[in-house]
Amino acid sequence: MRIGIIGAGHIGATLARHFVAAGHDVAISNSRGPETLRDLEAELGERAQAATAEDAARFGEIVVVAVPVKAFDDLPADALSGKIVIDTCNYYPQRDGQIAELDADETTSSELLTHKLPGAAVVKAFNSIVWTSLRDKAHLGPVDERLGIPIAGDDVDAKQAVDELLEEIGFDGVDAGPLGEGGRKFQRDAALYGVELPSAELAARLAE
Repeated sequence: MRIGIIGAGHIGATLARHFVAAGHDVAISNSRGPETLRDLEAELGERAQAATAEDAARFGEIVVVAVPVKAFDDLPADALSGKIVIDTCNYYPQRDGQIAELDADETTSSELLTHKLPGAAVVKAFNSIVWTSLRDKAHLGPVDERLGIPIAGDDVDAKQAVDELLEEIGFDGVDAGPLGEGGRKFQRDAALYGVELPSAELAARLAE
């Protein structure tokens, strides 16, 4: 599969390593340009390429967005139309500035992203796991020994595709429900944000 990654921080770069190891082709970008990613490109090997955000978006069958919420306006919306977009983002007012509708809990950052990306199928995932755990706790053994990763989205087929990708890199996807209602259960400051549990226990907690 071709996977685009927009954002090459801890989450984006760690996912790139997992995806390449699983046999996928990756195009990864950041806000500073492909030339600043040559070391990472060399580390990842022949299955990876440094790219612009627009090129990464066009390259991927699935595209990971791992940027600050304040950077949503800079995403290449046209190139992401029709794509499955994995939203790994969290709203931090001290970094992103105050966003009134998020402060009032009128909506969620993932729902804001869907408004910025008409035509994309957004699935929220990877936002609630510490990046070092994402790096170190992948496990390709039995499912009941894997960490559960909550996912939320409104498109059933998109969620299934993300769930299959999670399985390939050593985690187990747990469906939290629709993008808004489900995503609230594991966004920043929610009860399940940062919680690491086997998938069965995570599913039980999400159902509470």
